[in-house]
Formats: sequence, structure tokens, C-alpha cells
Amino acid sequence: MRRLIVSAITAATLLTATAACGSDSGGGAGGKAEGPIKVKVGAIPIVDVAPLYLGREKGFFAEQNIEVEVVNTTGGAAAVPGVVSGEFDFAFGNVVSLIVAHSQNLPLKAIAEGNSSTGQQGKDFSGIVVPKDSPIKTAADLTGKTVAVNNLKNVGDTTVRASIRKAGGDPSNVKFVELAFPDMPAAVANKRVDAAWVVEPFLTVTQDQGARMIASNMVDAAPNMTVAAYFTTENTIKQKADLVKRFTTAIEKSLKYAEEHPDEARKVLLTYTKISPEAAEKLTLPAWPTEINRESVQTMADMMLADGLIKQKVDVSELLP
Repeated sequence: MRRLIVSAITAATLLTATAACGSDSGGGAGGKAEGPIKVKVGAIPIVDVAPLYLGREKGFFAEQNIEVEVVNTTGGAAAVPGVVSGEFDFAFGNVVSLIVAHSQNLPLKAIAEGNSSTGQQGKDFSGIVVPKDSPIKTAADLTGKTVAVNNLKNVGDTTVRASIRKAGGDPSNVKFVELAFPDMPAAVANKRVDAAWVVEPFLTVTQDQGARMIASNMVDAAPNMTVAAYFTTENTIKQKADLVKRFTTAIEKSLKYAEEHPDEARKVLLTYTKISPEAAEKLTLPAWPTEINRESVQTMADMMLADGLIKQKVDVSELLP
């Protein structure tokens, strides 16, 4: 992730004179578009971003004269340089990625909540799983083991360490390996790793294959943790204030709708993931509030400092809307 952030710093200089990749004149605070403004949104194809797809389907972005193209990413570590370089106008990324970017002085700012933990142990959309016959019983047993996460030095290993600490284990002696979420069910089933951190729909997939969940890492990390946010560059916020305002209005309406219509959120998953209708009915949905839990984001920043992901204390109020 640090390599991606460093490369993004160089790309950031390109943003001093121009806004993000949406190029129509209608994106500015004073302009009025003749047609829908096309924007690219970077997002990882997991259950967390169901409101984005649902909002597009329900016309909430069209109401704001915005046409959304969703571009798949592997996680927040890829979304950050994508936004900084101008590849994406907006992106969905976990708070750890945003905090690291902020600590590297990248000009990014969250504009809306992305998703949150349910706050219920054993009933969250995120969890640490092990093969069905594994001797590992609790997160404390992960000491000295190999754990798969989607991005290294990111929200996965940070929250897995929180679970290990809470269970009384030593988080400093764990080997984390990077693996894409879709590849994790097979890796766990074939015992190529001792454990994996997965989110829905892959949490349900691994459990259907017999894997056991030993901890809800997001729940262990912070109460009702804000996991991710939608973000953009400070430059876009200044130069395209009206577009940012309208995008925020649309995504917040989408979050509220998804929270109030879980059946429709499950149904839209079938349009951008390979999950079966049966699995979609069983999986655990995240919470989709419209307000960021600022205290939980600060908790994550403090935890990252303790783990060495960042070198100085971060005041997350500078990063959040």
C-alpha cells in the first residue's frame, strides 16, 4: 500500500490545475450541464457498495443529473491513487486507507459514509474464518499463523490484530499475506492459509464450504465502526463544489434506501457479484447509516499509530466532512 501511496503523491501534482476526470463544464459550482455529468466511481465489488448500485438503479443519481460508471478496484489501497491521479472522480475506500493517505499529505477528503459494522459479535458482515477442522479456536490462536487479507497494511490486518489483542494473543507475531477476496474461499478450503479475513458475500461462501468464523474483527476494533467512506480530492471539492454536493446527496439517499430496503440491497448484489440468489438471501448485510461515526474513525487512527502504520497521530476531523 505504501508503494501505491508514494506513486500517488507524484500523481497529485497533476491535480493542482485541473479537477478530477469528469471534464464537463457543468461540474463547477456555477455551471449548468446540458446533459448528465458522467463520473467514474472506484469501488470494490463486495456487499459494502450495494447502495451505490442500488442508487444508480433507482435513479437517485439521475435525479442529481449524474451518470455513474462504477470501476472495480481491489480495495482502498487501489482506490486512493485512482482518485489522486484523476482516474476516478470519487471512490469507496476503507478508513484505514484514507488515514494513511492523509498521513502522507495526500489531498483527499471523505464526503459521505460508506458502510459500518453491525456492531454484533458473530452477526457482522465481516469475520475471520479458518478451515472447518482447524485447531484454531479463537483469534488468540492466530499468533504465529498465516492470515490472508485483501490489502496489506490496511483495514484487514489492523482489525485482525484488534481481535487477537482482545482474545489475549500476540498480534506482533502474525504473518499476513495479500489475496483478493474472491480467491479466499478456495485458499481457506485448501488450507493454503491458516485463516482469512473476509467480508460478504465471501464470508457466507466460505462458511457454506465448511469454514468456521472465529471472530468478528470489525466489532472487536471499535463499537459500531465506520468501515469505509466515499471520498474525493480537495481539488474536486473546491473546483466542482456543486457536483460534489449533488453526488453526496445521491449517495446519502442511496444509503438510506438500502438500509430501509434490505431485500432490494440483496437483489442488486446479483448484478455485480457472482454470488447465487440463495447465498444472497443468507448473507449478513452491513449497516448503512448516513452519518460517519467519527469516534470510531479516530479509534482506528490511534490503533494504526500503535501498530506502526502511521508515524504521527492523526486528527481525523481534518479528513472527515
